[in-house]
Amino acid sequence: MEQHVNGVSIRRLRHRIPSVPKFLPRIHMELSYGLRILLTKWHASDVALTISPALFASGMTVLKARSTGTPVGIWVQDLYSRGLEETTGSSLLVSRAVKFIEGKILRSATGVTVIHERFRQYVVDELGVSADKVHVIRNWSHIEVPEKIDRESVRESLGWKVDEIIALHAGNMGVKQDLGNIIEAARVAFSSGSKVRFVLLGDGNQRPALEASAEGVGNLSFLAPLSDANFVPALQAADVLLVNELPGVKEMSVPSKLTSYFATGQPIIAATEPDSATADEIRASGSGLHVQSGKPSELLAAIEELASNPDLATKCSVSGTIYAQTILSEKRAIDEFAIWLSSLKNSVN
Repeated sequence: MEQHVNGVSIRRLRHRIPSVPKFLPRIHMELSYGLRILLTKWHASDVALTISPALFASGMTVLKARSTGTPVGIWVQDLYSRGLEETTGSSLLVSRAVKFIEGKILRSATGVTVIHERFRQYVVDELGVSADKVHVIRNWSHIEVPEKIDRESVRESLGWKVDEIIALHAGNMGVKQDLGNIIEAARVAFSSGSKVRFVLLGDGNQRPALEASAEGVGNLSFLAPLSDANFVPALQAADVLLVNELPGVKEMSVPSKLTSYFATGQPIIAATEPDSATADEIRASGSGLHVQSGKPSELLAAIEELASNPDLATKCSVSGTIYAQTILSEKRAIDEFAIWLSSLKNSVN
């Protein structure tokens, strides 16, 4: 299918979409897309840019690019091999095989860009990609934050009481997020009479199981995904924004929700491993507090600490906003991409 968006011609290729996004169905999806790439005629191109995930489709793009003499850059959003090691419990043989493939594909590209310095370190040290081929370009927030909202009105529309402390988690409800930890924190809060209300906003393959697990927990709410116009006000109307990760997750990804969280100027609590990339982001930004993953009582205590210390909450809010406007600005990222893509183009001249 051909489209034109803002003066740019886009050709979309049909491929398989798995009904259940597990490892093998995802590989099937990627291979079906990669095969379409191999069989599709390319126009003369200065650079081919591919995103991993999809790793296997990226590898097939590298093959196609080599046949046409086109330099290719891979933009790494998540680390496949780390994801297998940290979340799926795959066998050592499978993990090593995927690690070998990931390294081979990234080493075959003209250049690689990653979204965090921790990713760069892994790609160079563990996957064997030459350090001079790997660049760091941070993701930026795509949301537009209004200067002011009617906070009371937004809270009322969402059914949140004036005296409740709203701790909101937004985004995917998958295995990596381990949102059972938040449900258990809500259970502790409910039994102790705490004013904290937990809100899970979004969808994902774990949502039905989470809803079943949360039955009878009176201070926990689920919200379906919101429109762009309503999403940001919901974040701004909360008191604390949550990041939660499965124990053992350290390197596989940097939650994309953080860019939106920082931009809204709300304090953040991250329940993650202390040496994870996510914890690094919270410390670097000064945007909130960190607690150990899988410790629901510690999560609840941190929320109550922020709620009882408005000066600390304000300090975190201001720091997160500054971090979003400087380190994670859209202009900075796009300028860096322009330089990087130009360098790939010039590498074959």
